Amino acid sequence: MPDVIDIHTHYVPAAWPDLGPGRPWLRVESERQAMIMVGETEFRAVESNCWDASVRLADMAADGVQAQVVSPTPLFFGYDLSGAEAVKVCRIFNDLALEICAPDTERFIPFAQVPLQDPDAACRELDRCLDAGHVGVEIGNHVGDQDLDAEGVVTFLQHAASRGAPVFVHPWDMPTSPRLDRWMARWLTGMPAETHLSVLAMILGGVFDRVPESLRICFAHGGGSFAFWLGRLENAWHRRSDIIATSQLPPSAYLGRFSVDSVVFDPVALRTLVDTLGADHVMLGSDYPYPLGERPVGEVLRKADFLSAAEREAIAGGNALRWVGRVPADR
Repeated sequence: MPDVIDIHTHYVPAAWPDLGPGRPWLRVESERQAMIMVGETEFRAVESNCWDASVRLADMAADGVQAQVVSPTPLFFGYDLSGAEAVKVCRIFNDLALEICAPDTERFIPFAQVPLQDPDAACRELDRCLDAGHVGVEIGNHVGDQDLDAEGVVTFLQHAASRGAPVFVHPWDMPTSPRLDRWMARWLTGMPAETHLSVLAMILGGVFDRVPESLRICFAHGGGSFAFWLGRLENAWHRRSDIIATSQLPPSAYLGRFSVDSVVFDPVALRTLVDTLGADHVMLGSDYPYPLGERPVGEVLRKADFLSAAEREAIAGGNALRWVGRVPADR
C-alpha cells in the first residue's frame, strides 16, 4: 500500500466552555470515555481517540496512515445561532482543534469550521484560522433551508478559492421522521441523499459557473449517491431543460471540478466512483474515529484489485497531497 493520507476524520475536544442552554456539552464518564450531550439528550458516545493525539497516532500506525485531515464534528457547526454567537463557537472549537493537532503538525492537518450563516464573518474566521495554522475548512451541506448555491455560501466559496483553502463538504442535520428514526436510517439513507443534493446544488445552482476552477472542494461519503445517478441527472437536464437546465453546461461537464472521498466500504462502489469521476478525483477517507467509519483505514482500497498501481497511489495519498497544498496542483 502506498503512503496513506486520510482526508476524512473528526475530532471532539476533551472539554469546552459552556455554550448555553440546549447546546452540546460533554458528559465525562472516565479518562477515556465520554458522552456528547445536546441539552439533556444523549447524542453520541465518544472515546479518547477523539481528542488524544497519542491515541490517534497509535491507531494511524496500526493502519499504516501517514497523515490525517482532522475536521470538526458537524454537530458543533452552530448554523442555527446568530452570526455573532456562531463566531464565538467557531473560535472556541477552531482553537481547540489546533491544540489537539499540535503534538504532530506534519501528521495532523487541521480543518476549521466557520459561521456559514454569516458570509462576511465566515470569511474573516477562515482568514484567522489559516493564519493560525489551519489548512482548510469543513462546511455543512446546507444552512437551514439554503443549499450550497445560496448567495452567501457562493461568496464564501469564492473567498476560500482566493485563499487557496481546500473545502470539505460534510452532510449534517438530516431530515427526521418516524420512518427515518429506525435502523439509523438518517445516517444510512439521509446522509447519502444530503450529499447528493449538495452536489446537485453546486451544479444546477450554477455555483461551478461562478467560482474559479482553482476551488478545491471534496464531498464526503463518496459524494453520496451522485455517481450512481449521474445518468439520470444528465438525462433530465436534456429532456426537462425547461426545469433543470439552470447550469451553463450539462452536469457531466463539471465532473472535473470536485472530488469525493472513498468512504463507500465496497470495491464495487469504489469502482463506480473511479469510473465516473476518475481516479484523480477520489481520495482515501475513513470517517475515523466514529463507529460507522472504516477500520482498518484503507480496507476498501486494498480490496480494489481493478486499480492500477498509479491509481492506487493517487487515491491513497497523492491526490490528497495536492488537495491540501503540500505538492503543486500540476504534479
